[in-house]
Amino acid sequence: MEKTFNPSQIEQAMYSAWESKGYFKPAGDTGAGSYCIMIPPPNVTGSLHMGHAFQQTIMDAMTRYQRMKGKNTLWQVGSDHAGIATQMVVERKLAAEGLPGRHAMGRDAFIEKVWQWKEESGGTITAQMRRLGNSVDWHRERFTMDEGLSNAVQEVFVRLYEDDLIYRGKRLVNWDPKLQTAISDLEVENKEQKGQMWHLRYPLADGAVTAEGKHYLVVATTRPETMLGDTGVAVNPNDARYKALIGKEILLPLVNRRIPIIADEHADMDKGTGCVKITPAHDFNDYEVGKRNQLPMINMMTLDATIRSEGECFHPNGEINPALTAAIPAQYQGLDRFSARSAIVADFDSAGLLEKIEDHNNTLPYGDRSGVVIEPLLTDQWYVRVAPLAKTAVNAVETGQIEFVPKQYENMYFSWMRDIQDWCISRQLWWGHRIPAWYDNNGKVYVGRTEQEVRSKYQLANDIILQQDNDVLDTWFSSALWTFSTLGWPEHTDDLKTFHPTNVLVTGFDIIFFWVARMIMMTMHFIKDKDGKPQ
Repeated sequence: MEKTFNPSQIEQAMYSAWESKGYFKPAGDTGAGSYCIMIPPPNVTGSLHMGHAFQQTIMDAMTRYQRMKGKNTLWQVGSDHAGIATQMVVERKLAAEGLPGRHAMGRDAFIEKVWQWKEESGGTITAQMRRLGNSVDWHRERFTMDEGLSNAVQEVFVRLYEDDLIYRGKRLVNWDPKLQTAISDLEVENKEQKGQMWHLRYPLADGAVTAEGKHYLVVATTRPETMLGDTGVAVNPNDARYKALIGKEILLPLVNRRIPIIADEHADMDKGTGCVKITPAHDFNDYEVGKRNQLPMINMMTLDATIRSEGECFHPNGEINPALTAAIPAQYQGLDRFSARSAIVADFDSAGLLEKIEDHNNTLPYGDRSGVVIEPLLTDQWYVRVAPLAKTAVNAVETGQIEFVPKQYENMYFSWMRDIQDWCISRQLWWGHRIPAWYDNNGKVYVGRTEQEVRSKYQLANDIILQQDNDVLDTWFSSALWTFSTLGWPEHTDDLKTFHPTNVLVTGFDIIFFWVARMIMMTMHFIKDKDGKPQ
């Protein structure tokens, strides 16, 4: 015997023997009951960190304990396809190897390259888990893009659409100008930094004057470039200084567009001048103000965050507004947003309309992967109408069907679920589950599992050309189905009957919103017991 213990010699051989002999498979004998834990699927691009090691140890201890008690035990393993992260890794690899980029390569060839990368380099985490001795059932390993899970994703999308819980609409999203896709709040990093606040004079139309006898209002903004898309100026309805001006109009500088002065609580009487420029197409707060006051929306940026040659005009519901035009001065057209900011401030200054500039600490949203400033932008996206789903999921925690440990995390869950917004589920990527929707030449949309099903379902002639939606689904959409898609749903499998509902979920509190809450909603909507009660 060796004098010193060599763990790598002992442990790796021992684990290989355990795995090859199938010790981690469910025994199949349900006499003592069954027990199941679903592993939170780590990203295929990643490697384990201390948080993974910590939670995997807890899961392993629980699983081994129940196994030793004679229960039919499953610790389900698998990984997530990680849409944006994986696409970026492969694109960087292609660039480093001097190969054509994805657009030059084409969609099918690029997807093939991603699968190739996944097979060669996507196994870091599984190797680490084996090294940790995790007693997962490797024979059942799943991947969110495997055939079975892809079928489940498609099925869920179609059923939610048929239940009027999925719709397509033009709304404001976090837009990443570098990656050219919408991203979720989770993928936005808010960074504090030193910036500036510009105080701009907006002339009143038709000879109107303020209570102080001025022919203009002063608005303060950290983003002067968005003034090209202003459609209103808001004042507080209780602000005596401006009450007489509500309903009158501003002559928007540089573009000479008439915009209304509106009353809205969003304008804080004690903050700045009390006057707020409203740009519904480029700011989340302004978007809500615009909807409340039925202001039109003017998009003045392209998808790469340069200034358009003419603004796109929409009604508050996102439909095109043909009655409105939004000319943009030639000197700003084609400038990137920050160059446009400098040019617009200079033009305000030369026109005598720049009141002052103040240093100002502000918080800017950055894309966590691209590192560029995120732009709120109006785009066509797919959404899940989540309020009806959230109601059932909230009730499950209120009545103790689902318990949070520690209990205080219920508060985090409730605060989000009781004020939940519709979920933007489409991403402008190539790697992921492509949305099962097709468009005819007039832009009419048809949803179905396949093009053949769409043609049959909507009785479309063979000569009608259909084009599948280019977008893919948010990665969290497929992971929200994890507890039941991994067990063979939508088929009524023995595994589903045996191991669902699962017993415990061990994960980080930071993804309660993005994964746990959505998984509870999806599971309870699609999985019911024999009496029709949501599981």
